Amino acid sequence: MPDISSHAQGARYQYAEQKGCLWGTHKTTLEAIKSWANDFGRSPIFWLNGLAGTGKSTIAQSIMEWCDVQGQLGSSFFHSHDINNHSSHHLIFPTLAVQLAHQHPKVRSILLPLLQSNPDIVYESPSDQVEKLIVKPLKSADVPAIIVIDALDEWTDDTSQFTTLSAIEYWVREIPKVKFLITSRPKPHILASFQLPLLSGLADVFTLQGIMPDLINNDIRIFLKHELSGLAARNGLDSWLTGTQLDLLCGRAAGLFVYAVATVKFLGHKNTSPDEQYAIILHSPDDTVHEGTVEGVHRGMSLDSLCTSIFQTSFRNNDAEDDAVVRSVFANMILVTRPLPPSAIADLICLEVGDVMSILGSVQPLLRLQEDPEQPVYPFHKLLSDFLTSPTRCVDERFYIAPGKFHSKIALSCLRLMNETLVDSLLPQHHTVNSEAALEYACGSWHIHLAESREDIFAIIPALRQFLEEKILVWLEKFSGPGAAPDPVFALNKTISWLREVRLGLLTTSADTHMLQTRLPKTKNSSTSPSNVWLP
Repeated sequence: MPDISSHAQGARYQYAEQKGCLWGTHKTTLEAIKSWANDFGRSPIFWLNGLAGTGKSTIAQSIMEWCDVQGQLGSSFFHSHDINNHSSHHLIFPTLAVQLAHQHPKVRSILLPLLQSNPDIVYESPSDQVEKLIVKPLKSADVPAIIVIDALDEWTDDTSQFTTLSAIEYWVREIPKVKFLITSRPKPHILASFQLPLLSGLADVFTLQGIMPDLINNDIRIFLKHELSGLAARNGLDSWLTGTQLDLLCGRAAGLFVYAVATVKFLGHKNTSPDEQYAIILHSPDDTVHEGTVEGVHRGMSLDSLCTSIFQTSFRNNDAEDDAVVRSVFANMILVTRPLPPSAIADLICLEVGDVMSILGSVQPLLRLQEDPEQPVYPFHKLLSDFLTSPTRCVDERFYIAPGKFHSKIALSCLRLMNETLVDSLLPQHHTVNSEAALEYACGSWHIHLAESREDIFAIIPALRQFLEEKILVWLEKFSGPGAAPDPVFALNKTISWLREVRLGLLTTSADTHMLQTRLPKTKNSSTSPSNVWLP
């Protein structure tokens, strides 16, 4: 059973670097949510939806802080890049339940015996989890609570998001003193879920992009003025940035709070003067229209143009070979299944740790990067990943990361690392890797990248053959326990499906398929034996 308590601590609202709203901003939205939260005669669900970068998580953070003061704090699940498996829908309700138990002694006395008698509840359906972990304990304890589920759209797949919402919708009537605040982007499948007859009268819907652009721009101006005043004081700059310059930055934000945050980080980047950084922003290129642009607000400049400027300025002296290294580093940061430390990225792409840290440090305003190379690095917002992997948005091809191409490279790196270093003890041979995190990642995620691989097929097949012939038993030994991640059968099914696609593309020989069919050992459970999924 996974360590739910660590997830509960990591997902609670006080955790991580997420801050609440600056005083005076998001007034309309906060007042609407507080009014809903204070009236238990109103709908039990509040869906706050908005495009990427419009401040949904910041608003949710502020609401949780307010609930804490009001004595209505229930529990929360905030998407966090640095907590492993936070995207697993199986952990949402157990996490919420553990937090409720910490918050309310009555709930704790009901939940503890349940978890002790049924530790495998984390693997049950979302509906069963809601009933057993949320509804029954809260009904028995009879306590009011506000439960926040933030960034639902960033967790797992569309089906899991739909089943999570459906479970809440089905059971919410049973707990009239409990309310759910859910935030997400307005993705079609989530929008469709809120339009189902089952939800009739159960949900208030608030759309951030429906707020008047003038109000959004005023909020962004308040934020920029506050943050840049502090930056000026720290750098000994008198009366830095005029009202006209603030207006320019507000206009380029195009309604995105995430642009304002990135701007502040960029202007305050160490080893450069704010004036030099401002000049870069001033001359940044036009960018394309994209999801994060708010309808009715100036479209010309946005986060894409700032990202482009930062990358072009940071790597302006690179040659083609250097550019390829930069792409590899960032691909191993944004395409991986969980955040990796720079030391692990270095092992995967055969670079020195110092070189990886230097590349990442060049665009530090766009990242959450620590000085310790053993700590995970990840984009400060999902929009950076979306930008780098979109050929229409990342207009400078020097920095464009084609997912199919780089998933292939990562898969090959994982296979290479396992083939070179995987032994019975799972310790590196001859100290060929600097970070155990790289080998652990390769063992846990190679099949995910393999399934997405679309290039370098002729390089991958021999590496895959070597892994299946020489290392598969050692790998299975590590991942054969209950609840292991990844599930070995799932990983092998992914491999077989990929080989089917490759064979249909006439890129493999019958010997490759025969090798896969004959080399994999059968498990004790015949229902999950690899022989049940062999190719015909």
